[in-house]
Amino acid sequence: MFRFFENLIDPYAPYPEENTPPTRLWPFLLGYSEPFKKVFVAAAIMSVLVAAIEIGLIYYMGRVVDILSGDPAQVWQTYGTELILLALFIVLIRPVVQLADVLLLNNSILPNFGTLIRWRAHKHVLRQSVGWFENDFAGRIANRIMQTPPAAGEVVFQVFDAIAFALAYLIGAAVLLWVADLRLMIPLAIWFVLYAVLVRWTVKRVGPTSQASSDARSTVTGRVVDSYANIHSVKMFAHHDTELDYAKDAIEKTRRTFQAEMRLYTIMDAALVALNGLLIVGVVGWGIALWMQGLASTGVVAAATALTLRLNAMTGWIMWALTTFFRQLGVVAEGMETIAQPIDLVDRVTATPLCLQKGEIALESVSHHYGRGHGGLDAISLTIKPGEKIGLIGRSGAGKSTLVKLLLRFYEAEGGAIRIDGQDIRDVTQGSLRSHIGMVQQDSSLLHRSVRDNILYGRPEATTAEMVMAAKQAEAHDFILDLEDPEGRKGYDAHVGERGVKLSGGQRQRVALARVILKDAPILVLDEATSALDSEVEAAIQRTLYDMMAGKTVIAIAHRLSTIAQMDRILVLDQGKIVEEGTHDALLQKEGLYAQFWARQSGGFLNVEAAE
Repeated sequence: MFRFFENLIDPYAPYPEENTPPTRLWPFLLGYSEPFKKVFVAAAIMSVLVAAIEIGLIYYMGRVVDILSGDPAQVWQTYGTELILLALFIVLIRPVVQLADVLLLNNSILPNFGTLIRWRAHKHVLRQSVGWFENDFAGRIANRIMQTPPAAGEVVFQVFDAIAFALAYLIGAAVLLWVADLRLMIPLAIWFVLYAVLVRWTVKRVGPTSQASSDARSTVTGRVVDSYANIHSVKMFAHHDTELDYAKDAIEKTRRTFQAEMRLYTIMDAALVALNGLLIVGVVGWGIALWMQGLASTGVVAAATALTLRLNAMTGWIMWALTTFFRQLGVVAEGMETIAQPIDLVDRVTATPLCLQKGEIALESVSHHYGRGHGGLDAISLTIKPGEKIGLIGRSGAGKSTLVKLLLRFYEAEGGAIRIDGQDIRDVTQGSLRSHIGMVQQDSSLLHRSVRDNILYGRPEATTAEMVMAAKQAEAHDFILDLEDPEGRKGYDAHVGERGVKLSGGQRQRVALARVILKDAPILVLDEATSALDSEVEAAIQRTLYDMMAGKTVIAIAHRLSTIAQMDRILVLDQGKIVEEGTHDALLQKEGLYAQFWARQSGGFLNVEAAE
């Protein structure tokens, strides 16, 4: 039974992906609700049935009171069959209806709706560009991905568990009082108008305050995660108190926004108690007055009393459900600031897989300034022949990393074009482009998984033997065999910690090298690939790197000039332009910027801040 209801919806079913999701709240939620249409209709019907049964029971309890006011000897004889049927309905049919209602809500909708939103939201966010991630806190992004689905699930739950039930119940209550005595409708109608005014006043304020509170919580998460992710810097610079103050500002803002939210609920509760007192006195008092005048039976008064007491108990729940509904809508709206952002770098509709035959790279008047009008690259034109090894040097901010990011299409060039084997990279799929490029970065962070998983990330279908061979080539095999994590996993199964923090810088770099060696891409990008290695290991790795470079088109960025001295050609970048190019010897003979760098380096390192 559980499995049937749990499998009514597949949250991972294929769906048409949108590059520009709806930015308004209701279209956003309706888009995610599309697979649940039939289940939602069934849940609404069951909520109405449950409410109708509750109202029917209250009505019938009034009838029972009237029945019992007659001659006891005649009651069973006259009404025995009716009372038995009522009992069977209460014992057998009512639980089945209630169970179906609960199964639809708790087992079909709640687990699957939140899962569907989290899955699709995560899938959407993963499609965003590197630049998009660089403009936000990873902690805040993750927090919104995590808190939006349960909030949306709570919205749906309240619609069917509370709002639909409450509307059906109020309509049923009005009908019951109408049937009992039309005049009993008057105090109910007055109460309902006042109650609606209170609801409107509350929900009008709950949404904005809830969104502000949710946004404040996300800021706290972002700041706390930022401190934890950079704990080495925090400890190294003894900034414990600074980080506490940084977090305290956000925590205090969260407290103030939450206080404002709670004030609304306090006012709401106080007003609700007063309104419910008027409801009880109005309906029950009027019912007693009618009874005293002989215009209403004892059963009518009993049913009216039961109904108003039930409404008195329900109104707080209904109000809380409504405020919860709008409060969670505020959370969803805050989450939409991340989840509903359009994909800023997409494949063209006509994009095809990159067909790489030779590996020639051509930059044609490429400019990119990150939208600032300065920095980055300025009208760079360059052709790298198939199999050519290029070294890039320059001061910090000269444009070296920008060139690589544009080649990988982490950003869209603001001007010009980049072609690989004559194909504009904007006309090929991003996945196929990056599958042909292997890259080792200066800061090679690893996934918080096993060493095996990290190396196989380069080529998941590789065999264990191929993975081990890549590790040996990267001079990583021996230290990997000695690894053991706190859970007792050893060797290639040992986990490396978040961003690989359980390994030394040199060990992380060698695992990252093994990953790229295993990938065996025809275009190789090395961004300070050996910067974290000691001299002895670097010498061994250099041999491996030169073996890797055979037959590949290579772009190597280095501050340690000795690592690129043997490249076919060296490019010197300055202020976004290529100011010198040639072999190591030719550039030294020019006595230009490269020769100055070479003369000023200490131990083979480039003085990146040297003046011209």
